[in-house]
Amino acid sequence: MTTLFRSLLAAWILLPASALFAQDVAIDQLDPEMAVAKKTVDGLDWYDVTQWGVEGRILPDQKREQWFDRFPASAKGEVTSNVWSLSRDSAGMMVRFKTDATEIHVHYKLKKSRLAMAHMPATGVSGVDLYARDEAGNWRWVQVTRPSSQEMKVKIVGDLAEGMREYAAYLPLYNGVEFMSIGVKPGSHFEGLAPRPKPIVFYGTSITHGACASRPGMVHTAILGRRMDMPVVNLGFSGNGRMDKEVGDYLTQIDAAAFVIDCLPNMGPADVTAKCIPLIKQLRAAHPSTPIILVEDRRNTNDWILPARQAHHTKNHAALKAAHASLVADGVTGLHYITGDTLYGDDSEGATDGSHASDLGFMRQAMQFEPILRGALGEGR
Repeated sequence: MTTLFRSLLAAWILLPASALFAQDVAIDQLDPEMAVAKKTVDGLDWYDVTQWGVEGRILPDQKREQWFDRFPASAKGEVTSNVWSLSRDSAGMMVRFKTDATEIHVHYKLKKSRLAMAHMPATGVSGVDLYARDEAGNWRWVQVTRPSSQEMKVKIVGDLAEGMREYAAYLPLYNGVEFMSIGVKPGSHFEGLAPRPKPIVFYGTSITHGACASRPGMVHTAILGRRMDMPVVNLGFSGNGRMDKEVGDYLTQIDAAAFVIDCLPNMGPADVTAKCIPLIKQLRAAHPSTPIILVEDRRNTNDWILPARQAHHTKNHAALKAAHASLVADGVTGLHYITGDTLYGDDSEGATDGSHASDLGFMRQAMQFEPILRGALGEGR
């Protein structure tokens, strides 16, 4: 074997598989479960969800720049520009309906062409996530859209078991929606269900906003809504949940079952000391008896090996504890408290990037929030 032949053979062996064939094989040809949904067929009955309303959309009677914005138009120029921009995402919104259809379609257009992020899939950023009640009345997952373009007109699911049931479709977390309709075959019964009153209102950061859930229904706020069978409002603003009075001005207008203030991941101890007490007194003045739950900063899952980060969390927790104690000493009642050390668990496995929850981290948070919320609402078990 000549030296030239050996060199050519070695080079061929080291080539990547993609270079050995004329074309790569698409993953959906290898695994049909990985395929994006096909465009839906025509001839369906379409129902515009704005005709009966979505949960998680506060102050519905106030004018909006676009229907699916989380804040009314009056917030523009009042809240910070970053909060306003983030409020255009549909995080936490959910539409309920009843149907006996054996397949369900959705037609929606997204505000932004960026469908995914480096650490969060398109299903979470831009997907519509479908749940249904089973025969026992429990919410169970059905299917999620797999966004591949800014406008989606697709069948979410087919071959459903026959029967009338209630469905809930969660809207995208880190994208906005321009329009959305649900489609079923002609002859199917369809009934839009109006938003339920007195939601649990969450004000927080990127974690509340939904980073980095794989699907919109997997954020802890949504999990809690299903487990407690209550409407929720998600006012999470990525990087910008900072106990702002201007956001408080809109919180005070909501007829809430409870307020959950979970802003510490975007704040430092000095900010907590300066802003927590005024925000809580602002809420309490407008809502004398509504439960208010203060949530400590979750710990980054790698803070065990990052001393500076560990110290930051510890100081943040101390600042919130001090603010809580001061509020109680001032006679503020109806306060409840969630500690942060193990919100993601204690095994360092609850986050996608150390900071933002994975689905596991969101489930663990929901499990720790639930008993505190139930107790606050007078449903302790």
